[in-house]
Amino acid sequence: MTNSEILRFYISCPPGLEPMLAAEYKTIGLSRVKLKKDEDNQVIHTIGEDTGGMEFEGPLEHVYLANLHLRTASRVTVRLGEFKAITFAELRKKSSKMEWSRYLIPGQKVSIQVTCHKSRLYHSDAVAERILGSIDDYFSASSKKTELSTEGQIVLVRLVNDNCTISLDSSGDLLHKRGYRQAVAKAPLRENLSAGIIMASGWDKVAPLIDPFCGSGTIPIEAAMMAQHIAPGINRSFKFTNWPAYNKLTWIQILDEAKKQIIKESPPIFGYDRDAGAIEMSKANAARAGQKDQIQFFCQAVSLLESSSSTGWIITNPPYGIRVSENKDLRDLYARFGAILKQNFSSWHVSVLCNDDQLIANLGLQKPEKTIRLINGGISVKQGNYFL
Repeated sequence: MTNSEILRFYISCPPGLEPMLAAEYKTIGLSRVKLKKDEDNQVIHTIGEDTGGMEFEGPLEHVYLANLHLRTASRVTVRLGEFKAITFAELRKKSSKMEWSRYLIPGQKVSIQVTCHKSRLYHSDAVAERILGSIDDYFSASSKKTELSTEGQIVLVRLVNDNCTISLDSSGDLLHKRGYRQAVAKAPLRENLSAGIIMASGWDKVAPLIDPFCGSGTIPIEAAMMAQHIAPGINRSFKFTNWPAYNKLTWIQILDEAKKQIIKESPPIFGYDRDAGAIEMSKANAARAGQKDQIQFFCQAVSLLESSSSTGWIITNPPYGIRVSENKDLRDLYARFGAILKQNFSSWHVSVLCNDDQLIANLGLQKPEKTIRLINGGISVKQGNYFL
């Protein structure tokens, strides 16, 4: 495969963060897929912002860039091929014509993950068996057989309305795993969701930022990395480095360019939590992220929250439960938090993540200027952005 060959790849993200993902992708100079065509080169539909991700196109270099730079992404998968299949024989034959040698070597371990929906081939294990066989058919000149393993290269097979799409994972570990968050407090936010919340808040990366319920420190750490232009994947590995098509020189050049973009200074960033254990976790995570001296963490109740700055951003994920009837203490907490905001943070931007309209009402703030619906740990939540 040449460096200039155009690939299609799908980038997933937490539901609700699709606009932030699209904006990120544009800022690093990459392009989205405009049209999707079938085997006869007929347009099927225009690709838009899908729920939980979107499709892009570009050379293999763009796969490297997406994995390294996209803060809101969860995974980058490369489309190996698409075709229609209504019998297992057809599935195996067409799959064997895919260019597997770009991404696999004979006898390599693979993990085949199958989803079937509204298709005549609906038995996922049987589909996986045919795909495994098709890989060996492709490498028929070799005596080595492809092995199934949960630790192997992930091959994603999706059958919808008898249309089969085969993709390969380029990321390895999910992209929210930056490597710094080893200590975790209760109900932690994933790193990519935290980054998306910060982006959606409109923070300018210049004004002070405060998280009054910082937990294990993910929001302050992600904010500091954003302000310093530190690529989120700069300290981790990726699955694409094991591919036969991998160009080590190109990847080193991309990494070197990312390192040149880093600036050493960041605006004042603070993390507070009433739990001393959470603050220790935050400090340990910040140290692993190289942010020990860029963020100030304090063990402090929200009732003591104040700032000497005339403006800034408060971005936070306060505690919330499932049923309001169980949350009398939380209602009091939100009421105190809202009173502190109105008293000490006039002319500040406030962004709050919560699943409960009653708790939000207890803040006593005006209607939010913007509301975004997200999923956090399987719970449907809303991010409300306010200007006090």
